[in-house]
Amino acid sequence: MIRTLAFLIALVVALPVAGGTPARAASRGEVEALYAKWRENDLWPQARANGVSRASFDKAMKGVGLNWDLPDLAPPGFPKPEERKQSQAEFRSPGAYFSEKSLQGLAATGRSLASRHASALKRIEQKWGVPAGIIIAIWGRESGFGGARIPHSIFDVLATKAFMSTRKDLFRKELLAALEIVERGVAPGQMKSSWAGAMGQPQFLPSSYLAYAVDFDGDGRADIWNSVPDTLASIANYLSKKGWQRGRDWGFEAVIPQGVTCALEGPDRARKIADWTKMGIIRVSGRPFPDNERGQAGMVLVPAGIYGPEFIVTPNFYVIKEYNNSDLYALFIGNLADRIAWGTGSFATRWQDIGTMLRSDIARLQKTLEGQGYDVGGADGLPGYKTRRSIGEWQQKRGERPTCFPTVSMVK
Repeated sequence: MIRTLAFLIALVVALPVAGGTPARAASRGEVEALYAKWRENDLWPQARANGVSRASFDKAMKGVGLNWDLPDLAPPGFPKPEERKQSQAEFRSPGAYFSEKSLQGLAATGRSLASRHASALKRIEQKWGVPAGIIIAIWGRESGFGGARIPHSIFDVLATKAFMSTRKDLFRKELLAALEIVERGVAPGQMKSSWAGAMGQPQFLPSSYLAYAVDFDGDGRADIWNSVPDTLASIANYLSKKGWQRGRDWGFEAVIPQGVTCALEGPDRARKIADWTKMGIIRVSGRPFPDNERGQAGMVLVPAGIYGPEFIVTPNFYVIKEYNNSDLYALFIGNLADRIAWGTGSFATRWQDIGTMLRSDIARLQKTLEGQGYDVGGADGLPGYKTRRSIGEWQQKRGERPTCFPTVSMVK
C-alpha cells in the first residue's frame, strides 16, 4: 500500500508509548527521508502539471537538500518553534530607519551610476514612465547596486521552506515558480537568492521574475543577476504594472497647520492636492505644489504623527510600497531618489525622540482602541496609518490635541 506524506509524518511524530512516556522527537535523518519522499511524490507531480519537464526538475533539484540553518523552520516531528514574543521587541522613533551616512553613500553612488547608465535609463523611462531616480534608488536599497553578496541557491532555500517552514504554502508557490524559470532556460546555478528567496539585483521572488522580469539588453533572456539593463528595466516594469502614474512625483514634505488634524491620514482619505492647500497644508520648502499635481489626488502621511516629518504623497508612494509594504521603506526610496535626481538632502523636519516602548505595549493600546470601536488595522504592535489616525480621533474625542502616534506617556 502506498503511504501518503501525511501518514509518514504521523509515523515520525511518535505517539506516546505505554505508561505515558512522552512522544519521541523526530531525528534529522527521519525528516530528511520524509523530504525525499515529499519531493518525489508531492512536488514533482505538481511541477509536471505546471509544464516543467522531468529533465528541468532533475537539473534544478540535483543535490538540493534541507538547509537547517535557515530561520523560521518548523520540521515535522520537532517541537513547534516558540512564537516570537512581542514583549521582547523594542519600538523606537521611525527616525532610526533613516541613517544619514547610509543615504549619503547610496546617493553619491547612485548619481554616478545614473550618469553611467543615462542612455538606458532614458529609454526605460520613455517606455515605462518611471523616473531614473526611483529605479536607481530601489536598485541601491535592494542589492547595493548589485554589489551585495547574495550567497544562497534559490532551490536550497525554497525547497527547505516549502517543506518545513512556518509559511510553507507561500514558499511552495515560489519553488514551483523557480522550477518554471529553469524550464525557460535559466541555469539553476545562476539563480542565487537571499535567505528569504529573493533573487538577483532587484531582489525578485520567482513569481515576480515570471511576471515582471524583462530582457532589455537584447540577448534573449531576462538576466536580473548579471545584466544592469535587464535589472533596471525589470524594476521599472514591476512598478509600471503595479500602477505607477507617469509624470507624477512620489510625494512632498509638507507642513500641516495646527488647526488641521493629523487624523486625516490614509490612502482612503485622498483629496485633490489643491484642496489640501485650501486647508492650509503647504510644502515645507514654501514653494507651491507643481501645477500638474494640484488637480490630482494626494494623501496625508504622518509616519511619526506630529513628532516627525509630514507629507502629502501621491498614489505613486503606494506603488513603491508594493515593492516592500512599509511606509518607511517607501519614504527611504523617495528621499534617496530625490537626492540622486536633484541633490537634495534629509527631510527638513527632525524626527523627535518618542522614547522606547515594547511592541506588546503598542499592541495592548491597539486592542484597547479596537474595543472602543476604532479600526486600527490589527493589533500587531506596529502603528500603521489606521492606528495613527485612530489615536488622533481618540484624542480629539477627549478634547486633546491630536498627535497621531503612540508615546511612552500615552501607553502608560
